[in-house]
Amino acid sequence: MSELSDRAGLPGLEIRQLRVSFDGFTAVDGVDLDVRPGDLRFLIGPNGAGKTTLVDAVTGLVKADGSVRFGGAELLGRSVHRIARSGIGRTFQTATVFEELTVLQNLDIAAGAGRSVLTMLRRRTGVPESVARALETVGLTELADSPAGTLAHGQKQWLEIGMLLVQDVRLLLLDEPVAGMSHDERQSTGELLERISEERTVVVIEHDMDFMRSFARSVSVLHAGRVLSEGTVADVQADPKVQEVYLGHAPQESTTAEPAAGVAVQEA
Repeated sequence: MSELSDRAGLPGLEIRQLRVSFDGFTAVDGVDLDVRPGDLRFLIGPNGAGKTTLVDAVTGLVKADGSVRFGGAELLGRSVHRIARSGIGRTFQTATVFEELTVLQNLDIAAGAGRSVLTMLRRRTGVPESVARALETVGLTELADSPAGTLAHGQKQWLEIGMLLVQDVRLLLLDEPVAGMSHDERQSTGELLERISEERTVVVIEHDMDFMRSFARSVSVLHAGRVLSEGTVADVQADPKVQEVYLGHAPQESTTAEPAAGVAVQEA
């Protein structure tokens, strides 16, 4: 049994021959994927490439065949709740927070997911250390007493990420976290993901290629349910297979990789 684990014992994600089918249509077709501990991995590809379905399979939302191991433990066949308790958390394209509650209350409720009923019923005094730390990490300390519904779009996404941090999630799976954000919000989000990945592993589904180029440590390109290319941003942009898929033809020898990749990612 192989186990990706380094960086102070952080677990890694190992996916082998993952397949997901819906009524005869294969959405994920034999994917092999390794995400090393502490990586900031971006999953890119056109609509329908299988990115979100792959994450759905990892988190137990869809039935899949193959193998998905996190820290050496098999995830396929487990319930959504058991997978979450194993240290895996995800966000969706639209932030899901309790808008009528304060930022602090949202984080406290999320932190309570791992507490006993007796502990939850005890009178709270002060802010729990994990909550205070999450507030600082996501940059919302000054807004702790503000209703979540009054937050800006980007801040709601940061709050949702904070709600995963207080649960001590070790693998974060984020679905287009910067969609609809301003330039400044995207920059702040990228810096947040860099900080988080110092102690955790982060996988990002993304269509914003400028954001990907700025912050990805590694990239996997999915196409038609399969991994088309992997490596650094430069590796992927220079890969003739990626250029052929996105441009519809193989690159000419006289054509540099960068312009072709630029066109490719604009269509992703």
